[in-house]
Amino acid sequence: MKKTAILFAFIVGAVVSVLAQDRADQQQLTNPESFTMILMGDPQGYTKYDINQPLYELCTVWCADNIEQLRIKAVLLTGDLVEQNENIVMNRHMLNQTSRQMWEWASHCMKRLDNRVPYIIATGNHEYGYVRGDEPFTHFPEYFPMERNTKWADCLVAAFPNREGKVSLENSAYEFSDPHWGKLLVIAAEWAPRDEVLDWAKKLCQSDKYKSHKVIFLTHSFLEHRTAKRSQNEPYAIKPANYGQDIWDKLVCNTENIRLVLCGHWGDTGGFENSVAYRCDKNNAGKDVHQMMFNVQTLGGGWEGNGGDGWLRILEFMPDGQTIKVRTYSPLFGISPTTKHLAHRTSDIDQFDMVIK
Repeated sequence: MKKTAILFAFIVGAVVSVLAQDRADQQQLTNPESFTMILMGDPQGYTKYDINQPLYELCTVWCADNIEQLRIKAVLLTGDLVEQNENIVMNRHMLNQTSRQMWEWASHCMKRLDNRVPYIIATGNHEYGYVRGDEPFTHFPEYFPMERNTKWADCLVAAFPNREGKVSLENSAYEFSDPHWGKLLVIAAEWAPRDEVLDWAKKLCQSDKYKSHKVIFLTHSFLEHRTAKRSQNEPYAIKPANYGQDIWDKLVCNTENIRLVLCGHWGDTGGFENSVAYRCDKNNAGKDVHQMMFNVQTLGGGWEGNGGDGWLRILEFMPDGQTIKVRTYSPLFGISPTTKHLAHRTSDIDQFDMVIK
């Protein structure tokens, strides 16, 4: 009788597991020896309205559900976790949450990944100041201290003080390894990084310890939507500041091992064409540097819509050690059999390869 009960429980558990995986539409690697990093665009449209907030959590829960399935090494965010860093006056035309409520929800959503996988955030302008990033103060270190996610301890190798001189993950570097790709370094930078931050990143990349690493640089503003022009001279009062062209000139083009730059920030209504950008240029060493902007906050209804329809990008690092396959996927559509056919975007701007030689 006991053996029968155990067998029955095992069968029920297996059935529930299979059904749950089917319901959640878990994704597959194109090669079982690959690994992935997941890229999420600016989530401020999710956090600023309470009715949108579950969509942000759906994205992070989906990431957690696919850690083993997709061999996820890290989740990368392009910044703007909140709409306003410090404000208690609610403009009903653009939000219905106070700054504290937005920070608390962003923290809650990322908690789904705590102690399971590292997530790396390049802080955006909306994480700073009173409204849009004109002042240097932020609540980011309060909500995202290093101690909250034990997985950071496994890979965090360097950090640089923020604009207030505080210890923070706003400027931080993370090391990963793979038998096919060797050593990787992901560097996240503060909003409109100061010269000293760019100098810190350059010295880190060129140091004996990391000069052989392939480096991914994660920043908020770098490429403009649609045109893929590098941003410059943005109308923010925060000083000192560097934007896309400055970051290219001062850091990326003369740092041989930075091979991929990821950003968000820019975008407009009008569909995916105004939510993404991509270009590839040679650095001063003659090596390709891939640059990709991904910010879906206007999808799903415009600036005051649902915050982005759950779109994210799966970056699959292939076992050839040089190809990154980019896929654009939405767990919001993928979670239901009714909309599952809409969950993948496959046009040239949504699905492509980046080759790092």
